[in-house]
Amino acid sequence: MAKEEDLSYKEAILKASASISRYPLIPIKGVPLMSYIANNWDSISAFCPDPSDLLIATYPKAGTTWTQEIVDLLIHNGDAEACKRAPTPVRSPFLEICAPPPIPSGLELLKNMDPPRMIKTHLPFHLVPSGFWENKCKTIYVARNAKDNLVSYYYFDCMNLTQPEPGPWEGYIQKFMRGELSWGSWYDHVKGYWEEREKKNILYLFYEDMKENPRREVERIMRYLDLSVSDEVISRIVELTTFKKMKENPMTNYSCVPPPVFDQSISPFMRKGEVGDWRNHFTPEQSKIFDEDYKKQMKDVNIPFRTLI
Repeated sequence: MAKEEDLSYKEAILKASASISRYPLIPIKGVPLMSYIANNWDSISAFCPDPSDLLIATYPKAGTTWTQEIVDLLIHNGDAEACKRAPTPVRSPFLEICAPPPIPSGLELLKNMDPPRMIKTHLPFHLVPSGFWENKCKTIYVARNAKDNLVSYYYFDCMNLTQPEPGPWEGYIQKFMRGELSWGSWYDHVKGYWEEREKKNILYLFYEDMKENPRREVERIMRYLDLSVSDEVISRIVELTTFKKMKENPMTNYSCVPPPVFDQSISPFMRKGEVGDWRNHFTPEQSKIFDEDYKKQMKDVNIPFRTLI
């Protein structure tokens, strides 16, 4: 079954690859989104989830795939084979993603799935379809420190041939600070979910905490989902979701997306997965400018980010 779904997903992307390009960004309520998403915005915003659906929300490159795999393994009691039934984007559809036919949109994949569904989004809080909050859907949000998130997003934009051309590193830092990337401002994104986390019962996780003590964070996710698995299963899930294991797993490493879309010869989808890699990229001057801007943009909140662990 997994092989059939994997093949059909790959085939759909390959068939559409000739018409795939780096799509321009179009603002929706002040947030730049790829044109394919913006042009389908009415359908996306009208999506109404089942109350049993789970939303996994992140700014791009903040630990989304990692969290999706942890949740799927928890739901399946640590059964690795069950979680190889299909690649991540088929098991956990990307709500707002749209592409040329015959690539299925996130909405099309969701329409063909029975609840409860595990749904991925990069939408900032104010763009999430209101049905998620009206139906009191559980939501897991993962936040990653700005500097590492920026570095990871830069490499992703280099290899993802549907995103706007990233340009040179120096200019990309400026675009990140101004919120001129797909899905908008990192600052607004992390603040939006942080400010609503208690009212909307959002489990707000930090990438750095997950790296520092993955077992503790897997247990937090388990409790939030009202699940109960044995200590042995928790240990297995921690092992199966190490960066090394997931990078080798064809169901999680996005090898299901062929090179005309994700050119992993430029940069692998799963590149390093480290905390503190930003030190290999920021010059002292760039770091100083970034830190000064960060203080201004985050002065109204106290979110306990760590750039090192």
